[in-house]
Amino acid sequence: MPMPNQQTRTARLEARISPDMLNLVKRAAEIQGRSVSDFVVAAAQEAAQRTIENTAILRISIEDQRAMMEAILNPPEPNEALRKAADAHKRLVVDSH
Repeated sequence: MPMPNQQTRTARLEARISPDMLNLVKRAAEIQGRSVSDFVVAAAQEAAQRTIENTAILRISIEDQRAMMEAILNPPEPNEALRKAADAHKRLVVDSH
């Protein structure tokens, strides 16, 4: 994953960590041939992207998947509330164009 070049880095991020954590981060950065700063920025970016992507993925149980597919394949007849909502939508949205 490409890192922003030095010229575009204008914001500063600070964090307090334990000496043991700093040693761990330094070791990992060294293994990857990066500076500690580049390593931390890349790790934070990857974690942020993963977190955001995970919110876009819908995770449901097998039982819920089956229930959803059943509802899609064999939808129930519309009830009175749904018919009223559809009529209101037609009046307010479709007919107003």
